[in-house]
Amino acid sequence: MKITLLGTGDTPGTPTIGCDCSACMDARNGGRSYRSRFSVLVEGEGHVLIDTSPDMRTQLLNANVSTINGVIWTHPHYDHYAGFGDFYRIQKSVDVYGIKETLDYIVETFHFMSCRRHDVALYKPFSLIGLEFTLFRVTHLPFENAVGVKITDGDKTVVITGDTNKEIPEESLKMMEDADLLVADALAPTFKLKKHMNAAQALALGKKLRAKQIVLTHVGHFFGPHDGASKKWPLGYDGMVFEF
Repeated sequence: MKITLLGTGDTPGTPTIGCDCSACMDARNGGRSYRSRFSVLVEGEGHVLIDTSPDMRTQLLNANVSTINGVIWTHPHYDHYAGFGDFYRIQKSVDVYGIKETLDYIVETFHFMSCRRHDVALYKPFSLIGLEFTLFRVTHLPFENAVGVKITDGDKTVVITGDTNKEIPEESLKMMEDADLLVADALAPTFKLKKHMNAAQALALGKKLRAKQIVLTHVGHFFGPHDGASKKWPLGYDGMVFEF
């Protein structure tokens, strides 16, 4: 199993339009502060995308990936699905996975696309590209059923929290325990947030869940330049790879 963080940014990405903070300036100068919008590539016996960033075309070109065996959507926020249109005229049909509410919205939005829809039940594993995937509920208002994703390959487990605040349901927390890698939402260092975790909360979650390794994603420009901030926080960056 190979995990590539295609995009590690928040909704506006970094650099943010009209901003000249130190992180945005580092991004403009080619530093690792440059963050496209959130998406994760999972490789096993094929390729699966967790969310389809508005920056999907560039991300797939950078990853040298031309065929996708499936897309899993965590929730219908623009920065997590809008790039799906980049498959138009590239791939004849795409298998898409998610809970009913999410698929209803996104599939209708892309009504001109050829999709093979797979409605997935929460907490019920399903197989794809030789790996096992399970969707679990998180808390990301206003959605009742935003989800995270657990990926299992033999005795190795990766957990992606998806967008969530720290109030994750107990049933989900039990499923998330003892991951080899926890990819955690962390919009800002220590700000008080309603829809997302901050970095301090994400690290506390990783410790509670006994994650062997944690990497922070969905990162805003609030941390400052990546090279300095990553000495304090385990920040992910675009193109970061983990292999198991």
